[in-house]
Amino acid sequence: MTDWITTPVDARVLRGALDVEATEHGVLPHRLPARARRQFPDGYLAMVEAQPSGVRVAFRTGATAVELDVLPTKTVYPGAPATPEGLYDLVVDGRLTGRTTVTGGNVRTVDMTTGSMETTPGPPGTARFSGLTAGAKDVEIWLPHRETVELIALRTDAPVEPLPDRGRRVWLHHGSSISHGSNAAGPTEIWPAVAAARGGVELVNLGLGGNALLDPFVARALRDTPADLISIKIGINLVNTDLMRLRAFVPAVHGFLDTIREGRPEVPLLVVSPILCPIQEDTPGPLAPDFSGRQLSFRALGDPAERALGKLTLNVIREELARITAQRAAEDPNLHYLDGRTLYGEADFAELPLPDALHPDTAAHRRIGERFAEHAFHAKGAFAADND
Repeated sequence: MTDWITTPVDARVLRGALDVEATEHGVLPHRLPARARRQFPDGYLAMVEAQPSGVRVAFRTGATAVELDVLPTKTVYPGAPATPEGLYDLVVDGRLTGRTTVTGGNVRTVDMTTGSMETTPGPPGTARFSGLTAGAKDVEIWLPHRETVELIALRTDAPVEPLPDRGRRVWLHHGSSISHGSNAAGPTEIWPAVAAARGGVELVNLGLGGNALLDPFVARALRDTPADLISIKIGINLVNTDLMRLRAFVPAVHGFLDTIREGRPEVPLLVVSPILCPIQEDTPGPLAPDFSGRQLSFRALGDPAERALGKLTLNVIREELARITAQRAAEDPNLHYLDGRTLYGEADFAELPLPDALHPDTAAHRRIGERFAEHAFHAKGAFAADND
């Protein structure tokens, strides 16, 4: 028999969440604040925002056994391959030491052609970790990046206290499904988590699948969230949703950056353009799912000739982001630009192709994260410690 100690799951033991909502089961971490959530245009954004990519339950303890009761909501897409079970990664003193899944939970069915959703209730489950080394240690349970997770109870066989401040800088990042985690296997394997570990920083990940769309409420969240470093990786969703034309894109980028600078005028701010994605380099959107092969893939429906009418492609996005950041950097020395193809380019695509023609796999996530850390955190990078 184990003498369990139950610790309330609240903001004191949560990292990477901007808000915590009380539910009938426990608490639900959110990656955007309530004010932003009231302005959401659809249920899909509400779903991806509540998927806790980069969120972890973090504490210091001498425990050798840990249990976390949760109610996950798992997403299925009819016609597409089954989504792998979400993983709970146990990180002890900075090292991945355990990994588990949780059975049961709700099931959310999403129709990719219409966007409709239907949720079937299911039972909660428990993520269990045992055999931890004795003695005081920093423990983090990274939550699944592709499942909504209501946190019910945290149990340990020794007392728990919040993690002390280790003096690590906070890196606030916003991006698309690639930053959200896309096809990465586990929550510590998404590229922002890889980069954060390499850079020795605390990650707050606002990667929102399909929703890096220059929304004003996201810019305000970036403005209002305390951070030492900020990056925004934008472009791919604007192309694959065919959301706006060049005339709207340029002032929207300026407005997004203006809003961030209202609250964080001197924080190092890195603008990152899209990684290589051959189907959209010179072909506008919209993008459509393709179920004709053995696995889900995507194809662009636009016509390259439509660039003359102001339609966006990845090459157009990169050209404009480079121009805008160079223009603004003349008066904003803490503003920087990084071409996403330095993280994943043609040679990488030849070696590690995008499995669905859009999203990188786990190996490519690792490479992107390592390269981001190399470019951003090195001695002359935008996030170099002596630049602060």
